[in-house]
Formats: sequence, C-alpha cells, structure tokens
Amino acid sequence: MPLLAIETTCDETAAAVVTRSREILSSVVASQEQLHARWHGVVPEVASRAHVERIVPVIDEAMQRSGVPRDALEAVAVAIRPGLVGSLLVGVSAAKMIAMALEKPLVGYDHVAAHLYACRLAAPDRMRYPCVGLVASGGHTSLLHVTSPLEMERLGGTIDDAVGEAFDKASSLLGLGYPGGPAIEQAARGGNPRAYRFPRPLARDRDTLDLSFSGLKTALRYQVRPPGAAAEVPPPEGSRLADLAASFQQAAVDSVLAKVRLAVERTRCEVLAVGGGVTANTLLRETLVSYAAESGIELLVPPRELCTDNAAMGAIAWERIERGERDSLDLEVVPGLIRGRR
Repeated sequence: MPLLAIETTCDETAAAVVTRSREILSSVVASQEQLHARWHGVVPEVASRAHVERIVPVIDEAMQRSGVPRDALEAVAVAIRPGLVGSLLVGVSAAKMIAMALEKPLVGYDHVAAHLYACRLAAPDRMRYPCVGLVASGGHTSLLHVTSPLEMERLGGTIDDAVGEAFDKASSLLGLGYPGGPAIEQAARGGNPRAYRFPRPLARDRDTLDLSFSGLKTALRYQVRPPGAAAEVPPPEGSRLADLAASFQQAAVDSVLAKVRLAVERTRCEVLAVGGGVTANTLLRETLVSYAAESGIELLVPPRELCTDNAAMGAIAWERIERGERDSLDLEVVPGLIRGRR
C-alpha cells in the first residue's frame, strides 16, 4: 500500500505516490516560474494563492497516474518545514482533509531532509550514514552532518542569500530570465570564468562552515552598474555578458566547494549527499564529481528531476511510519530552518 506525498514549501505544487519499497508510481509538479518571472523571485502571496488553485488538480493527477485507488493509500505525507508559511499551510491543509476523509494516518516531513533522501531514492545501495549533506537551492544553502534519514545537525549555511537566490538576483542584474540558475548557466557558456575576479566571501575562513553570497552579488552589480553611473544602464551583451555570467557562476561554485571540503575534513565522513535545485547546475555537479574523485569520497547526486522541488522525495515519510510515528490533525507548519540537532 503506497502513500500520497504533498509538497508546497515554496513555489512548486507537487504530489507523488510512492510505495513502501520506495518505488515512485507517479510524480506531478506544477511550476510557478511564469507567475514570478516579472519579479525575478518568488512573491510569497502570489505563491500561496497559486497553490490554492493548483493543489487539488495536482493531487488528482498524481493519483490518476499512479493507478492507485484512494482507499488503498496507507498514509498521507506532507512537507511541514521549512518554507514559506502561506505555501506550507496550503499543503498541510490539503493533507489533513484527505487524511481525515480517508481515515488514513497523517505524517509530516522535513523538506530539507527530504532533498537529501532523494539520494536514497536514486541510489539505495550506495546511501550510507553518517554523511555530509549539502542542500543548495533558491531558499537554502545548508551543510549538515546526517546520521540517519531523520537525524541531522546543521554544520553551517548561508548568513544572507541562499545560492539560488543569488543566482536569481545576478540574472536580473544581467538582464536575463527567471529562474536565474538556468539563465546564468546558459549565458555562461563560452565565457571566461576568470575574466572578472569576483570575491568568494568566507571561502578561506576555516573557522566557520557558514557561507555568504551578498558580497558576490554586490561585486557583480558594480561591474554592471559602477557607482555614480546613470540609473538606467543597458545590460551587458556578447562576450562581456558571457564572461560576467561565467565568472559569477565560478565564484559561487568555488564558495560552495570550499565549505564542502571543510565539512568533510571536520566530520571525516566518507559520503557526500547533495540535493536542492542548484545541484542541477552542470558546473557544480562536475566540480563535486572532480572533488569526490580527488578525495576518494562517495558522492551521491540525484537525477535533476529529483533535485528540484518535488513530492517524490516525500518518501522520507516512510522512515517515520516504519518507526511507528504518526501526526495528529493538530499538525502545524514550521517555517524556520534547522538549528542545531534534529
């Protein structure tokens, strides 16, 4: 008997049906990219309203594709943290109604932990604990010491922008599209990643596993629009655009790699598991592959469709179910990030 998983932490409305053996019977994701493109970033109120409109059709489609009757579900799982509070509430409300109507157990799960659990779905025989976890997305840049699918300790993370958010802002500065990650990656092709000496804030600081991307973003802004320049400056074009995009992307990836190296050194873990939308970036994936080969650690990277927000990674709820854990209909959302040990 499979479970239905629901994901609405940010701007993707998603539902999936996953069996106890972690087979994905269906996975449906409704993107809001076009809704937020004009602002080059997610507008929370717009996101929550879109979830309200899409949640029922997405769940219906996931159930239909799976071929599983509703009464054959074993449980209803839903992401309860972290995320935008309005978005989370839509998913949790829908999950509560379905669980109550079908008289099925309700199980909440952590979105960040689920991103790393996607590695377990993609390579169950290779996932081992303890490991270092890297979650890099539009809302998160976190390094974690993961001791089991459900237990982890925050080692460090961004003190300002998440790396995906920095890509979005950089893309806007360069006159490119949204979301920023794919737009920057496309623009960077053929560019010289060393053309501009952008900073790697905190990258050389071995006393902390925290990251920072605001200084990198500001450095790009001053290249595109120097202090004292006119308010309206045409966006860069041609080789200059490619060089700026490539240099920014390289600096961001270098910053992440520096802290990944330090986290592995400190924990002495032999496995690095990564997840989140930014890990779909080709340069980051290639850089992590090279680092893993050089250092002799096991690298687990999910396929791209499991890196971006999806509900299939809600299969992590099976871990709670197999422990005999359930939640009541009083289940609440928790927007905040991981602090300390979970």
